[in-house]
Amino acid sequence: MNDNLLPDNPGAKEEFRPLLEGGAFRLEHIVSHGECSPPGFWYDQEQEEWVALLRGEAMLAYDDGSRQSLSPGDAVLIPAHRRHRVESVSTDAVWLALHFSR
Repeated sequence: MNDNLLPDNPGAKEEFRPLLEGGAFRLEHIVSHGECSPPGFWYDQEQEEWVALLRGEAMLAYDDGSRQSLSPGDAVLIPAHRRHRVESVSTDAVWLALHFSR
């Protein structure tokens, strides 16, 4: 298994790969190719989510109307049940996402 987090030749569709899982957490590696949340869709998750953008650009939107721009190296903690969506993402985006319960 290749554990390089920054693939040279990403595939054609968004890929989610679990890296570590435990009783109260899951760490995922995500490679995006411009995929955004569908219109009107909001994530409303039971667990908190910490995301870090390793490569590319992205824009998160929240149901209170606020937006958050992400560049390489940026990380954000999204509390459980904070409704959010991926408003835009570049075709070369690579993320780490940690879902966890406190």
